[in-house]
Amino acid sequence: MWFDRADGRAMFVDKRCETHLAKDCSVTNGERQIVVDPDLIADFTALPFPDESFALVVFDPPHVARQGNTSWLLKKYGKLIGDWRDMLRHGFEECFRVLKPHGTLIFKWAETQFPVSEILALTPERPLFGQRCGKTAKTHWIVYMKMR
Repeated sequence: MWFDRADGRAMFVDKRCETHLAKDCSVTNGERQIVVDPDLIADFTALPFPDESFALVVFDPPHVARQGNTSWLLKKYGKLIGDWRDMLRHGFEECFRVLKPHGTLIFKWAETQFPVSEILALTPERPLFGQRCGKTAKTHWIVYMKMR
């Protein structure tokens, strides 16, 4: 997603900081290095920022719950565990809490295991528009604007 991971205008937040070597038949040597190295270690359900801190937030939570522990997809993006609906609900709440009025939330969801309609039902906010992309058009980019 990042054009320049070192761009000072952006802050990457994840609750993990880890490096993995994962098997991947789509790369030449059959192994993919996965580096999760956030600028700040934090959980998206309890962001350590004051209300109305950002004009733009991108929310790209884990989107799989049923995945083998050796999967490179799981190692790169993480896994939904426990009451993941409640977790995502709190994630949306936190994203809108830290957004300034008229701020923009960009939500990314890969519809591999759960339909995007089920995920969008977890927030009372209404999206402005969205776009599907990817080889199978299962990745959704959805844009919200905070009105209050």
